[in-house]
Amino acid sequence: MTGQAWDQEDQERFRADLQTTIDDFLDEQAGRLAPLGDDAARLVAEARAAVTGGKRFRAAFSYWGFRAAAREEYDDCAVLRAAASLELLHASALVHDDLMDASDTRRGRPATHRGFAALHREQSWPGDPEQYGAAAAILLGDLLLSWSDELLRRCGMPWDRIGPALEVLDACRSEVIAGQFLDVSVQARGRATVDAAMTVLRYKSAKYSIERPLHVGAALAGAPQEALTALSGYGLPLGEAFQLRDDLLGVFGDPATTGKPAGDDLVEGKRTVLVALALATAPTDEAARLDAALGTPVTADEVAELRGIIDRSGAHAQVEAMIDELTQRALTALSDARTAVGLDEHACAVLEGLAAAATRRVL
Repeated sequence: MTGQAWDQEDQERFRADLQTTIDDFLDEQAGRLAPLGDDAARLVAEARAAVTGGKRFRAAFSYWGFRAAAREEYDDCAVLRAAASLELLHASALVHDDLMDASDTRRGRPATHRGFAALHREQSWPGDPEQYGAAAAILLGDLLLSWSDELLRRCGMPWDRIGPALEVLDACRSEVIAGQFLDVSVQARGRATVDAAMTVLRYKSAKYSIERPLHVGAALAGAPQEALTALSGYGLPLGEAFQLRDDLLGVFGDPATTGKPAGDDLVEGKRTVLVALALATAPTDEAARLDAALGTPVTADEVAELRGIIDRSGAHAQVEAMIDELTQRALTALSDARTAVGLDEHACAVLEGLAAAATRRVL
């Protein structure tokens, strides 16, 4: 496999077709909600913003999971609609995540709760702008979560395929919500071992980012459990590598690339695997400095200082090594699955390329 079977033009076309699919679905929802007036229109407009842009990894893994397992003719538009449901789920998680983390921005624009709070202030409405923003974010996240289910159910595939895919989506939603609560609890306690941070990473992000989207696609294709299990050997370690890369970006990423302030995970007090490793291996005084700074406002100079602590501890290099090892494990499992369960050669080559795209994002 070369990993070059899905070139840049193909990827751009896929993202454009996916956006059109999402826009068409939101147009339909906007029509349904039009009788509710301007407030509903604002909610739909924010939904459009929440599902615009991004790398579209979850949809891509779902689409190519289907293609890897497909054994018969299929309606490509229906598969694309099913894949788009994963992007609505992702948008729901981001809206809620930003509220829980008190994030100011998302992809270079105000986070949903901040935007609606600003609207409240601009209109000089009575009451608390922050409470209004929080309520709007909760409701928008819930709406996007509901729509993800609806779009999959109405994707156009036969019910004997949609039913098993919905069962995967059910498991995915339970995992990501429970994983999110694990994360909230870890932050509340103000401490996390590396093992605890890895558990949060696996359930909050890794499974729902890659493994479960693959399963949704494969289930839609009518794949047996054996194929889903084989795809887990690829999807779970790759999902872990993907989130570890996100952890590095959250500390060392360029705001122009991430759409978030420099060192945003440090300001939010994220007890990631990266941070847990640094706290476990840095000299006592530097570990104490890092621990005390987590979750507090820090200047650009202080961000640089904390980055230095993480670098000197060896945690940065260790996470990079983990990403490499997990990615290689995933690629080996994909190669084995291609032979063992007869996955499509072309789809596997694309999945190989997606593995590189998901884990080699620049800092």
